[in-house]
Amino acid sequence: MKYVHNDETLNIPGRLPVIPVRDVIIFPYMMYPLLIGREFTVNALQEAMVRDKLVLLLAQHTAEIDSPEEDDLYRVGVVARILQVMKMPNGMLKVLVEGLVRAHTVSLSVGGRYISARLELFDTAGPSFDRETEALSRTVGESFAEYVRLNHRIPDEVLVSLASIEDYGQQADTVAAHLLHKIETKQKLLEAKTPRERFIILAAVLKEEIEILNLEQEIDGSVRESMSRSQREFYLQQQLKAIKEELGQYDDSGTDVDDLYARLETGDFPKRVRTKAEDEIKKLSRMHPFSAEAGVVRSYLDWLLGLPWDNFTEDRTDFKEVRSILDGDHFGLDKPKQRILEHLAVMRLAGKVRGPIVCLVGPPGVGKTSVGRSIARALDRKFVRMSLGGVHDEAEIRGHRRTYIGALPGRIIQSIKKAKASNPVFLLDEIDKLGSDFRGDPASALLEVLDPEQNCTFTDNYLEVEYDLSDILFITTANTTASIPPALRDRMEIIHLPGYLDFEKAAIATDFLVPKLRKMNGLEKVRVAFEDDAIMEIIRHYTREAGVRELERQISSMMRKAAVTIADGKRLRKLTFTKSKVTRMLGAPKYTGTNIKTKPTVGYAVGLAWTEMGGEVLPVEVVPLRGKAKLTLTGSLGDVMQESATAGLAFIRRHAGSYGLDDNFFENLELHVHCPEGAVPKDGPSAGLTLLAAMLSSLTGIPVRTDIAMTGEITLTGDILAVGGLNEKLLAARRLGINRIILPDKNRKDINELPKDLLEGLKLHYVRTVSAGLKLVMADSPAGLTGRKTVRTNRAGARQ
Repeated sequence: MKYVHNDETLNIPGRLPVIPVRDVIIFPYMMYPLLIGREFTVNALQEAMVRDKLVLLLAQHTAEIDSPEEDDLYRVGVVARILQVMKMPNGMLKVLVEGLVRAHTVSLSVGGRYISARLELFDTAGPSFDRETEALSRTVGESFAEYVRLNHRIPDEVLVSLASIEDYGQQADTVAAHLLHKIETKQKLLEAKTPRERFIILAAVLKEEIEILNLEQEIDGSVRESMSRSQREFYLQQQLKAIKEELGQYDDSGTDVDDLYARLETGDFPKRVRTKAEDEIKKLSRMHPFSAEAGVVRSYLDWLLGLPWDNFTEDRTDFKEVRSILDGDHFGLDKPKQRILEHLAVMRLAGKVRGPIVCLVGPPGVGKTSVGRSIARALDRKFVRMSLGGVHDEAEIRGHRRTYIGALPGRIIQSIKKAKASNPVFLLDEIDKLGSDFRGDPASALLEVLDPEQNCTFTDNYLEVEYDLSDILFITTANTTASIPPALRDRMEIIHLPGYLDFEKAAIATDFLVPKLRKMNGLEKVRVAFEDDAIMEIIRHYTREAGVRELERQISSMMRKAAVTIADGKRLRKLTFTKSKVTRMLGAPKYTGTNIKTKPTVGYAVGLAWTEMGGEVLPVEVVPLRGKAKLTLTGSLGDVMQESATAGLAFIRRHAGSYGLDDNFFENLELHVHCPEGAVPKDGPSAGLTLLAAMLSSLTGIPVRTDIAMTGEITLTGDILAVGGLNEKLLAARRLGINRIILPDKNRKDINELPKDLLEGLKLHYVRTVSAGLKLVMADSPAGLTGRKTVRTNRAGARQ
């Protein structure tokens, strides 16, 4: 193939060696030095030098590939002539090449010593003059001149040489060769077949580049102006300082201001914080150093610059390690542990994720507070705790405004500063014991803190700058959700922690409490062991609780008594606590049995109740007396429980004939309902069935079975509604040896979520109506329970 280049006729073979080039596009009429070091490119160069010094230069799609295949190379390149070869000290070859003509590869051969290609030259023939092409040429020439003026990396001599070129194709290639742009754009220019196509692409690219360069100049001018202003201000400040020193008015306030400026410059602060701090520092610099206002501003700046605005700790994301730490610190508590693992899983998949807001609800001593510290250790985060018990002032949460004397940020911000990280595990303890008075309602202030949609812009009254709390893992604890405002409860994910079974308490005592108390009581050098019988003796006869605090106190008491013996001079290497030692050390058992009657009794029923301390077995006593239609309730019964008793009596009066009672039996009668242990407050609707059974028994003379405990809310129509706290109630029944329980049928679904160990040995009866429950619990069925005159008693019976 013959080609004329600058009045020189060249004979170009149909197959040439290929040299792949990286990060550069060579155009015709362009001379460019290449560094060659790859083996197959050196072989291609040697082959070309032996033959006619012609090679085909093809650009690589990706520069990082050292051994390109056919798909890694562009199909259009340029035939180049080798002008000079120079060997470098590092062994590489520096080759000066001159672009001749565009060529399209028909096929590539990659497998040999070097890459070769069969090629076809572009048809360069075209009209000598075309008005549209001439217009495009002039437009591109003017734009390129503006581009060179704005871009200082291109010498002005290029414009002189461009003006002397008459050929449109050579003009376009010269501009393209000096264009500082992406490889993809230059390859597109190389593949354009006609000068007109190249001029159109160049016009668009140059227009875009000129706009960008103009913007760069504007930004550079703004930066220079800002620097000049800062230097001028610094010069004037130095002059002002010298004048004050000359007049004897020099003070140390400038040192404080300089220190604050230094902290601001070296710290990593958001833009809003930096702007606020600069305003306050300027205000401080104009104040007398000993004025009261200066002290307020200085204290404010210390708080503002001392917070960890953008300081975060890295979470531990190893599932096995996190689970191992959680299991090593606490026995059980599967739900909160699983929630933390879910949080880690989401964080690993989604990257940044808002911290969950979890509320752990359960009786005292089950490990709610300590599990928060364990979660922080498992995630490798900082831990802070804030007790909300007895907090009445809203300013404890939001802080005081700076207008008040001695104003401080709220305890949320104070705790974050103490943690020195913006993503700690934050424990809000006893959230159900918040108070409110004339100073404000802290529960309402917590709505913003515990709302994932709002806490990213939490504003403390003292700081007056938004602080992002969304990265904090908030954990709240409560004994009950009843006293938590509904709006606040709705913002939290409630996780109930039930009380422990006896075998769980024994495991906790053996694995956790004994090693901890051994260290606390100075018995580390003595081998301390508790026999299983001794642990169970303490659990069953010296404690009665849902948690393990009293168990911990009793074990600690025994260890202290042993410590006294050792302190008196007795040497012990091993200390074993047996069941007999428990009685000697702790005295007579505190809980030897129960007050529950063992035989069916008239006017006496056994119910189950839930309290903040856990579940309790609740006996109910009813005695009929002569009187005038009066219902007397004693035993510290709350309003809801009193209403349940009234509803039960109304049901009996409505169905008096069905139970063999006179319709007017209550006119000359007083019913006295009493729940023992009167000093303990009792409330809730779940004792409705128990109250009704005890009242009906006292009126009919039919005894109630005491080996069955019951729970369920009643309605005036005789339905039994679902109740809560089943875990705690069943645990209380097991503790007293009651293994038959009457439950509302609507609670059947909740039983599946309870531990199997808790349900083992229990016989559960599900009832839908009052009549079905009375059939199970009454020793002898009243007339109405057989169905002769009963209203709505045939809907359902007892089901097991």
